[in-house]
Amino acid sequence: MADSKLELIDNAVSSDPYDLAKLRIDPEHLEGNNVRKLITTIPVRKPGNQEFVRVRSEPAFRETMAFLELKDDREVYIVDLSAVPEIQPETYVATLFTAITRTGVLFCWPVKVPAADGRVNAWHQTLATAASLAMTRWIRIKANMSLGGYEIYEAESTIPEPDWPGLTFNEIYRIAFKDRLINTSDHPVIKRLRGG
Repeated sequence: MADSKLELIDNAVSSDPYDLAKLRIDPEHLEGNNVRKLITTIPVRKPGNQEFVRVRSEPAFRETMAFLELKDDREVYIVDLSAVPEIQPETYVATLFTAITRTGVLFCWPVKVPAADGRVNAWHQTLATAASLAMTRWIRIKANMSLGGYEIYEAESTIPEPDWPGLTFNEIYRIAFKDRLINTSDHPVIKRLRGG
């Protein structure tokens, strides 16, 4: 009779949906369930004024290209000027750096290069300096209107080195600019600039 009482108690416990014995996961089972985060979106922007960033130092992780910015839409496009030379006056030339935030968010940072006429813009120059410094240390930037450029701040505490994803620059910029390449005269952005 005692055995049947124990059997009833065991059945009552096993029918409990909150029974820890049924819900508990053995840590050994977790090892086979590794996952890899897929990067499907990469923003194109300057660093925020309160975030520390790093820049990939290898030359293979940056490129100088032509860009067109739609300020109202806050969208940046890569422009193939050999295919659409007529919109060159609407574009600017910038070096696209591969950057990452302290929280691990990968982004592309376009930094304008000096104008063809040799004029130097302090805003662009200080951004280029910041990108260069960010190759070896964590920095943040903040616009200073009185200075006419960006102030650069270095992290005082020790922040671990960034954990860069295993993507090539080719993969990174293709993700960042998917659907944002202007390489035909009938591109919607060109039609918009013509008033179409």
